[in-house]
Amino acid sequence: MKQLNISGVRMVCCALLLVGYSAALQAQDSTAVEAEAVSQPVLPKKGKPVKNTFESIWLIDEQTVEVPVVRTFEMDFRHRFGTVNNGYKDFYGLFASANISLGANYVPIKNLLVGVALTKSNMTWEGYAKYALLKQVRNGKGSPVSATWYAHMAIESKESATYARFSDRMSYFNQLIIARKISEKLSVQVAPGWVHHNVVDGYSPYAGKYLKEKPNDHFMVAVGGRFKLTESMSVIANYDQPLTTDNVGNAHPNISAGLELSTSGHVFQFFAGNYYYITPQRNIVFNQNDYTERQFLIGFNITRLWNY
Repeated sequence: MKQLNISGVRMVCCALLLVGYSAALQAQDSTAVEAEAVSQPVLPKKGKPVKNTFESIWLIDEQTVEVPVVRTFEMDFRHRFGTVNNGYKDFYGLFASANISLGANYVPIKNLLVGVALTKSNMTWEGYAKYALLKQVRNGKGSPVSATWYAHMAIESKESATYARFSDRMSYFNQLIIARKISEKLSVQVAPGWVHHNVVDGYSPYAGKYLKEKPNDHFMVAVGGRFKLTESMSVIANYDQPLTTDNVGNAHPNISAGLELSTSGHVFQFFAGNYYYITPQRNIVFNQNDYTERQFLIGFNITRLWNY
């Protein structure tokens, strides 16, 4: 009986020693894991792209960073009345000669928009493309801004003795658009740009001799923003500043502001500004409407989009 008791005690002691040893090993392992976890830095998670920095691809006279989702088709109607400074003569520009542009855009692949347009001024055919280079992200690792490249080509089809060759009718515009959605209500963007005309006027009536009135290349910068008043209404503003000095006839800057109304498939923009030509190459180089002389005009943009 004593032998059985001694054997039982030995078995219990061995079991306790085994359990204690296992617990010690487990504690040691967990300590090592915790130490390893502490030694390795925690990497921030990749953030999600910000959506709807702007409601439309247009911000009055400028493009925005927005590129719609794949297989989006959009129709644009853009209208500019005459300047208001003639007063009642042409009912503040509403009965003056207007400029109109009709356009169509499509997104064939992710981040790429392509489009065509026809503008009344000089019967200008336009083709353009826009590609989203960077997208702002929130709550994580990524870019603090969105960036999009915009490339535009225009061909003036109106009969003119100025153009000896077809290539003389062509001009180009490139722009890097950088934007940030600061809050759910406020978005801003800055966009430096470059214009090239294949041919510019070579005779200066002011100098009375052959002299390039304007260089073939011009540089500019635009700034703009949107502030949401409600879910469907926003205040919008835009400023365009030419940076190149001409020999004669320097282009005036453009300042514009208005209201934007948006629905699920439409965006309406109503505004007053200085730009009349609609085509960026002509606005940046040839605009003579001076806001200091009250040479504003009323305009609107209407866009309609479909997703397939």
